[in-house]
Amino acid sequence: MFSSDLLSRDAEWFSRAGRSFVKNVSIETPPLSPDKPVRPDDLISADGACPGMTPANDGSGTAAPASTSTGAVALGHTECDVARGLGTPNNVNLSSNERGDRIAVLTYNTGPRAGIYTFKAGRLSEVERAPQPETPTAGRKPKKRTAG
Repeated sequence: MFSSDLLSRDAEWFSRAGRSFVKNVSIETPPLSPDKPVRPDDLISADGACPGMTPANDGSGTAAPASTSTGAVALGHTECDVARGLGTPNNVNLSSNERGDRIAVLTYNTGPRAGIYTFKAGRLSEVERAPQPETPTAGRKPKKRTAG
């Protein structure tokens, strides 16, 4: 009998005005909805373009540099969610797996989120760190010091 009385007092405390939790919380990363189908507008093109983004190249055939944006990126986001958050990728590779699912690999060589982003069926499934460039001193031999 005592435990039910305690639970009812807890329920009463949480139901009072000013003690309830805020239901409308703004977060940087929007909630993931894997049940929502991926639409064609959510898929990046082979040239790195998504609806609402600037073209991936300037007409000279060279890719535009990736944005220095620090947009939110999370597993489950669509291809264009990531591209809009990070900017135009340096490389886009589109293929399909043995089951016929679309596989997209976006590569960002520079920027705060440089990496290789792999998507399966339009949703981010894997992120790898971009290969780090070799340091300029790695290939040089140290100078010999002469006594003198």
